[in-house]
Amino acid sequence: MADTGLSYKARRRWSLVILLIGLPAYIVAAISLIAWLPDLPGWVTFFVYVILGFAWMVPLKFVFLGIGQADPDAPDQEGGAG
Repeated sequence: MADTGLSYKARRRWSLVILLIGLPAYIVAAISLIAWLPDLPGWVTFFVYVILGFAWMVPLKFVFLGIGQADPDAPDQEGGAG
């Protein structure tokens, strides 16, 4: 994985901020954009929504990579109670 300059914990925090604040703001902006456009056929409107639905992920992909996995910087917790 390419070095993004952000630690695992920082990426987790930013992912929460993006999902809880940024994504709802982006949804409102996308709906406003569609409302601002002239009346389009239904299939074109659907296509624009699909494009906008994926467009937010492209620049933010590096923030979400590996977030669902264990912290790679944490010390190993092997040994358990056995």
